[in-house]
Amino acid sequence: MNIKRLIPNLFTMLNLFCGCVALVFVANSRFDLGFYFVALGIFFDFFDGFFARKFGVSGPLGVQLDSLADMVTSGIVPAFVMYQMLYDIEFTQALSSYSKSESMTIFYTPFLGFIIALGACYRLAKFNIDTRQSDSFIGLPTPANALFITSLPLIMSFHLNEFWIEDLLNKWVLIGITFLSAYVMNAEIPLFSLKIKNFSFAKYKLQIFFLAISVLMLIFLQILAVPLIILIYVVLSILDNAFKLSKTE
Repeated sequence: MNIKRLIPNLFTMLNLFCGCVALVFVANSRFDLGFYFVALGIFFDFFDGFFARKFGVSGPLGVQLDSLADMVTSGIVPAFVMYQMLYDIEFTQALSSYSKSESMTIFYTPFLGFIIALGACYRLAKFNIDTRQSDSFIGLPTPANALFITSLPLIMSFHLNEFWIEDLLNKWVLIGITFLSAYVMNAEIPLFSLKIKNFSFAKYKLQIFFLAISVLMLIFLQILAVPLIILIYVVLSILDNAFKLSKTE
């Protein structure tokens, strides 16, 4: 048996395991531990591809396992987080009201959060058959979207007393984020890849700049930096595409 062939799949299974554990913590409203296990799963997800390329053992089985694991860690978990956030808001509103019609929304509105899972599923299936995404991405990768969504309840918790958090707690804002995330994952927006195959500042200056900014933001802003980093990633990609297009014209 070729041990090298098993190593990438082992990391994929660890990704899946982290996603399952994250689901349990989110179900118990431990959004902090849910976020950390999603981040750990994404860490394993990076290394399954790294070792598959390093050992030259990439194959169709690994591709399918990777997508199935990502569907849990980067698809189901963020969708469940959004469901829980919407449920908590609806339940709190229902407690302060005796209106039967308002309390009934607890059972319907939060399910919109699972639109994130639908968007992630479509994105992963499309990625497997899209030959254009070997060196870059088209649409926001599911791991990036998962980090964005799962960081939101932590921001709400850590910045609860700040005035702007009430806007973020608004259920309509969260529903808007839900639909937007499903769209951005599948939009025809080219995004630069963070895979640096050989150190060349001239070739990877955008990636190096982005990584440096991300590290500084994490140091100074901590959890608040996570969704901002994802937003900066998308904006930088759009600006880079516009710059490349202007050069070709």
